[in-house]
Amino acid sequence: MKRSEGLSEFELVILKSGIKSLRALGNMETFHPVTGPWIEANELHVEQQRLVERSKNMDGCFVVWDVGMGAAANALAALEALKTNPSTEIQLHSFDKTTAPIEFALNNAEELGYLRGHEVLIRQLLATKEVRVTSQIHWTLHLGDFQTGLSDPQIPSPHSILYDPYSSSGNPEMWSLDHFRALYQRLDPHTPCLLTNYTRSTAVRVTLLLAGFSVGIGRSIGQKAETTIATNQLELLEQPLDLRWLERARVSRNAAPLGPVAQEVTPISNADFERLKQCAQFDLARV
Repeated sequence: MKRSEGLSEFELVILKSGIKSLRALGNMETFHPVTGPWIEANELHVEQQRLVERSKNMDGCFVVWDVGMGAAANALAALEALKTNPSTEIQLHSFDKTTAPIEFALNNAEELGYLRGHEVLIRQLLATKEVRVTSQIHWTLHLGDFQTGLSDPQIPSPHSILYDPYSSSGNPEMWSLDHFRALYQRLDPHTPCLLTNYTRSTAVRVTLLLAGFSVGIGRSIGQKAETTIATNQLELLEQPLDLRWLERARVSRNAAPLGPVAQEVTPISNADFERLKQCAQFDLARV
């Protein structure tokens, strides 16, 4: 393991796969903990969201929100994929409270691997907060509370959300029902949008559903059997949560919608379950 001077809140770790990643020492959360940064970013976000396919032949700009930029694996994977589609204007908006993870990653770029060849681009982004990646791709960094970005009308609504803040236990305000409601309301209802995340938590899925999203089972990543995908347009989901999942949520010990502070694992209340049953995707499932 290796520490960067002045960035001692992170360390390098070797995953079971043999790939190196970062660990935040404050909450002991490992970034991309199973398959490593590059594989997870591509499988979970780029491929599952069909970024290249969905961005082709668009009238206007294709907008990606990278929420929780961290060490930039998700952003770089998206950029590398979208470079293959030079006919569409792309805006990538990365959000984070701090640049500490990416600064640590830059100091360890050779060992992490996926950053090699991107160092100059990232240093320019950190210095100027925006960079022209190609003639068609513009990358902007928004530092500070994500709520500020949600309320900024200058940032266009996304077609894609790569959702990767710290977990609900370490960063509860980014997983609360009020937060996801604000995020859902920020979407353009006429613009199809997909959100992908590593979790399979019943409580997170309940929270997304009660916030207005349609929610589905995301693809497996490494040994993790499933992840979570959400959207503002149900038809985008290949495997929506169904009535069997709804019944499992009713009896789960961890299904109460999340609040803005860390909370104990609890079942869903009768009132919240009644609201959950009324979500559109379950009405369609009963037809």
